[in-house]
Amino acid sequence: MFVTSRQVVRSFTVKLGNYNCSLDISCGKRFQTNLPHQECVKKVSYQRFGQPTPMTHPHLLKDGEVVPGIHRNEFKQRRTKLMENITLNINKRDQYRSQFIIIPSSSKVYMSDKIPYVFRQNTDFLYFCGCQEPNTILVITAVGDTFTSILFMNQKDQHSELWEGPRTGVEAAPDLFGVNRALPVTEFEKFFVSFINEHKSSTIWYDDSTVLQAQLHAKLNELVKVSNVQKFVSPRSLFHEVRSIKSQSEINLMQKSCDIASMAIKKTIQTSKPGMSEHHLFAIVDYECRMNGAEFLAYPPVVAGGSNANIIHYIANNQIIQNGDMVLMDAGCEYHGYSSDITRTWPINGKFTPEQRILYEVVLDVQNELLKKVQEMPTLDQLFHDMCSLLGKRLQEVGLIPRSLSGEKLISAAYSYCPHHVSHYLGMDVHDTAKVSTNVRIKPGMIITMEPGIYVNPKNSLAPQQFHGLGIRIEDDVLVKENSSLVLSRNCPKEITEIEALASENQC
Repeated sequence: MFVTSRQVVRSFTVKLGNYNCSLDISCGKRFQTNLPHQECVKKVSYQRFGQPTPMTHPHLLKDGEVVPGIHRNEFKQRRTKLMENITLNINKRDQYRSQFIIIPSSSKVYMSDKIPYVFRQNTDFLYFCGCQEPNTILVITAVGDTFTSILFMNQKDQHSELWEGPRTGVEAAPDLFGVNRALPVTEFEKFFVSFINEHKSSTIWYDDSTVLQAQLHAKLNELVKVSNVQKFVSPRSLFHEVRSIKSQSEINLMQKSCDIASMAIKKTIQTSKPGMSEHHLFAIVDYECRMNGAEFLAYPPVVAGGSNANIIHYIANNQIIQNGDMVLMDAGCEYHGYSSDITRTWPINGKFTPEQRILYEVVLDVQNELLKKVQEMPTLDQLFHDMCSLLGKRLQEVGLIPRSLSGEKLISAAYSYCPHHVSHYLGMDVHDTAKVSTNVRIKPGMIITMEPGIYVNPKNSLAPQQFHGLGIRIEDDVLVKENSSLVLSRNCPKEITEIEALASENQC
């Protein structure tokens, strides 16, 4: 039925399990039902939330989950852990101060007038409350031993929801997200001023270096100037410390993200053949990831044919791949907020040349040695130093570095062939928890990458000519466990026999 602007639909009946509810669609109020009032209102309100819920998307979420795979109780535990960390990290002289933590959501970003980019939530905000809506704010206050979580939400608005989709609103937010209170975002300033006036000795935790909401940022700086409080203290290091250790729920999501990306890259290798464009292979891996449940790719992928592999962050992906070239593909997907990051290199015609095989074996051997070292709980920087040492010795064996070099000169020569770090933290962001130092020992529950490479730039005076232009990287995602590790991307083939067999399947 089409309804003109002059028609008003007053009510309709919906089936909720064994119950019938007659509803006024303009306000969501109940008229007639044999379902208890609170349960009816709760179930019907699910239809109007600003993100998927177990009621509207039972194929994605189970009962009690705020985002797929993560229950609201886990978000409460995360906030509790954050407050414990804050308590441990404040100075003794500040232990009696009240705490006011501000975590903004992302804002929408527009590519042109009224045309938004795909929205991606601020991962710190998403981690601590699960809310997917833009221009909202999570506030956690602590007075004495008691802390309170408040979500500042955009109120429901028929005109805005017509264009942008439903909003959760203020009334439904506490039950959905498991916070103590919810208030309209328009009341944030009043709430902030009231709290500061009541608790004059307060620490304001806010990341002043990253502007997520311009108006909020400007207002906070204005309020701090007129209030008798110290300057902001950034909480990002504490956020990332909590985020760096993954729960079992997060590990499950990361495993699924890696499985999807692994199968997509495997399919891309199987489909590839000489004469294809890099863009074509980009499209295949993107399609396969999305068709198997990923929302989108985790980052612009590198699809580098031939000498393009020597450009570490090559994302133009617009060249034709010639017979005899290798393809270096660095791709991953985002699955319900969690990212994978995998790199594979293969010969487009299904057969490595002797020079390609030599370098591929070196990279694979170095990676396998580094994977063994994970159980020793080194720092990421130590893994990088170990990579340079291992890579240097192996390149000496195959003639790309003079045998006369040793010590720091050997490390430097190896670095000329692999000028990037060998590992980074992985999670909700591809380069996850950036405030966690690469010079601290890794811990069980962390997920890291392992990505040695060799890039033979013709300008490298050490490189024999027959290796010029070759670029190889092998990257896997690794869960750090107690005295062991688990490669989450283990389903993505990387042995030479596997790679050549896959790449030969579509050859004419």
